[in-house]
Amino acid sequence: MLNIALNTFKEIVRNRFLYLIVFFAFVFILFSIILWKLTIWESDKVIVDFGIAMIEIFGLIGVLFVGSQLLFKEVEGKTIFLILSKPITRQDFILGKYFGFSGVILLLFIMQSLLFLWVLFFQEIVLESLILLSLLFTLWKLLILLAIVFFLSTFMTPMLTIIVSLMIFVVSHSFSLLLTMFARISEILFMLVQWVQLLFPPLEALNIKDVIGTFEILPPLYFISNTFYTFTYIAFLLFFTVLIFSRKNFEE
Repeated sequence: MLNIALNTFKEIVRNRFLYLIVFFAFVFILFSIILWKLTIWESDKVIVDFGIAMIEIFGLIGVLFVGSQLLFKEVEGKTIFLILSKPITRQDFILGKYFGFSGVILLLFIMQSLLFLWVLFFQEIVLESLILLSLLFTLWKLLILLAIVFFLSTFMTPMLTIIVSLMIFVVSHSFSLLLTMFARISEILFMLVQWVQLLFPPLEALNIKDVIGTFEILPPLYFISNTFYTFTYIAFLLFFTVLIFSRKNFEE
C-alpha cells in the first residue's frame, strides 16, 4: 500500500493541470490584497472569507477533475491487470491511491495556507484561532470529497462522478436551508430531510468561516465531534469503495 501511495503521489505531483490550479489559487489569494483596498466595511472579514473560499474552491476543482480520473485511467489503460497481478490486494490498491492523493492535497493545502497566512500578516489582520480551525476544517472537507469521488468512481464514469460529487457537495452545505423550508411545509417532510441528512457528509458543520469575526462561540466539543464524524464518514466510504472494487470483474 505504501508503494502505491508513493507512486500515486509522484504521479499526481507531475500533473500539469494541478500546477495550473495551484497557480490560479495563488493569484486569487493574492487578489484579496486588492479587495482590501476596494472594501470599505469589514475589510478584514472579506479578506479572510475570500482567502479560505479560494483554498476550498481550487481544492475542490483539483479533487474533482484529477481524482475522478485516477481509478478510471488505471482500468482504461489496462495497467490495473499489471498492478493486480503482483502481490497487491485490491484493498491496498484503493487505500494506496487514496492516501497518495491525500498527501498531494495536504501539500497543496499547506502551500496555499502559508500564502494566505502571509497575506493576513501583511494586512496586519489578527490571527484568530477560528481562522486556523476553519482552514483545518477546509482540509477535512477536501478529504471527504476525495473519498466520495473514489466511491463513485468504482461504478460511474469520470464526468458523472464529477457531476454527482458536486451535487453532493452543494446539497451537504444546504441542509439548514432545506430544513427551514420543509419545516414550513410539512412535519413529515422535515423529519424525512433530517434522516436523509445522515447519509450526506457533514460539510455544513465544517463550514465555520462565517462565524469568524462574530460573537458566536463554538465549544471545543464541536470541533472534536465533527472531526470524529469526518474521519468516521471517510472510513465508511473507503470501506464500501473497497467492497465494490473487490467485486468488480475487469475484462482484458
